[in-house]
Amino acid sequence: MKNAVMKMVDDKAAAASKAAREKAKGDSQHKNFQVGDTLDVHLRILEGEKERTQTFTGVVISKTGSGLVEAFTVRRIVQGEGVERIFPLHSPLISKIEVKRTGVVRRAKLYYLRDRVGKATRLRERKPKA
Repeated sequence: MKNAVMKMVDDKAAAASKAAREKAKGDSQHKNFQVGDTLDVHLRILEGEKERTQTFTGVVISKTGSGLVEAFTVRRIVQGEGVERIFPLHSPLISKIEVKRTGVVRRAKLYYLRDRVGKATRLRERKPKA
C-alpha cells in the first residue's frame, strides 16, 4: 500500500517536471540575450489582491546554469550605489524581457564592472548583422 502511494506521488512529480521542461524548451522569448546586453526585466509584483508590473533595467553581467535552473544577473546603478539582482530565467514572476542595447564583450562574466564608476562602465554597442 505504501509503495503504491509513493509510486503515484513519484509519477505525478515526474509528470510535472516533464511539463516544466517542455515549457522551458518552448519559451524562447527569454533566450535571445547575451552577457553585456542592457535589459528591461518586467516583474509581476503582488501586493495583497493587486498585481502590478515593475521594471528592472540594467546590464547582464553573468548567466549561470542550464535548463530549468538557468539564471542571469543584472546590474544597475541606483543613486550612486551598485545594485545586482539574480533572476531565474524561467521564473513565473518574469512577464517579459526586453533587450534595449546589445554590448560587445569578450568575457563570460563581467564582474570587473563592479570596480568601475561612471562612464567607465559603458560597453560598446554591438552592430546589427547586415
